[in-house]
Amino acid sequence: MNKLKICFIAQFPPPIHGLSKAVETLYNSNIKEDFELEKVDITNNKRFLKNLFSILKSKADLFYFTISQTKGGNIRDLIIFKLLELKNKKCLIHLHGGYYRKLVDNNMSSLQRKMNYKAISKLAGAIVLGESLKNIFHGMIDENKIIVVPNCVDDEFLMSDEEFLEKIAIQKEKKIKHVLYLSNFIKDKGYPYVLEMAKLEKERCDRGEERKLHFDFAGKFFDKKEEDYFFYYITDNNLEDYVTYHGVVSGNEKNELLKMCDVFVLLTRYANEGQPISILEAMGNGMFIISTKHAGIPDIVQNDYNGWLLSEVNCSDILDKLNSVDLCEFAVRNRNIVSEQYKENIYINNMKHCFKTI
Repeated sequence: MNKLKICFIAQFPPPIHGLSKAVETLYNSNIKEDFELEKVDITNNKRFLKNLFSILKSKADLFYFTISQTKGGNIRDLIIFKLLELKNKKCLIHLHGGYYRKLVDNNMSSLQRKMNYKAISKLAGAIVLGESLKNIFHGMIDENKIIVVPNCVDDEFLMSDEEFLEKIAIQKEKKIKHVLYLSNFIKDKGYPYVLEMAKLEKERCDRGEERKLHFDFAGKFFDKKEEDYFFYYITDNNLEDYVTYHGVVSGNEKNELLKMCDVFVLLTRYANEGQPISILEAMGNGMFIISTKHAGIPDIVQNDYNGWLLSEVNCSDILDKLNSVDLCEFAVRNRNIVSEQYKENIYINNMKHCFKTI
């Protein structure tokens, strides 16, 4: 019996970000035992015509497509949708974000908006990252075709049970806890708030209070202005002993950082945010989560249950409250949540089910 053939039209690393990493994890998984896979990497727009030709000649039964959340990228997507319609092929889209509907309804011409509604209505299905994101496609496609598949923590970035127990034992005795910001350096993702927290911690120590926190940052700068702001803030406020920048981390270096840190902070209002994999990684490695009621984050973080979800950010209040939190209790709870709901094999099986159902 021939395997169902699936063509991935998606962004693959590099660069590494939530979408490309999720796609790579899926494409390289044991899903190949059930399906015959091929890919069209749409990361580089200069290859657009070549990619269209690859899609045109593909004999795939199903096209799995990770759509864009920008106006320009959407024009590319509309062309691909039309090509697949002409080929009379099924298309399953996967939205790794939460901005698409706002883009369509508020930032497009009436013609482009109508083309999106028409294209989405003809799809075989649309995958979103959480229940709170299903409304993105309400009124565009049949409700039964909107599918929820949460992100996952790759096995390589999930500490073993033995390492976790060791971390809890160490955490109980640690006098200085480590606070982690692990994401791309975009101001709307909230890294300036974490810098402000470091500044407040230093000011408290300067007043004679006991030091309790160190702040670790890791991620990529896409804008020189962001990089200059970050390092100038550290120098201008004499935070060199309170802040460590680890660069872009991966592999063992990333594992060690996740193992070392106790609190994860992502105070994001980033428009394209979906369901940050970095939060799931932090949860799986036993961290307390501080984030915002934004995009799909409320699907994975419940206020006062496995972290804090903030509507308004007050860095001084965060530091005051953090001193009274039993981090070990939250570490165990978050570890269990990921083990039960967000491990890599769960994600792969969910996607297998989607493909077979479609």
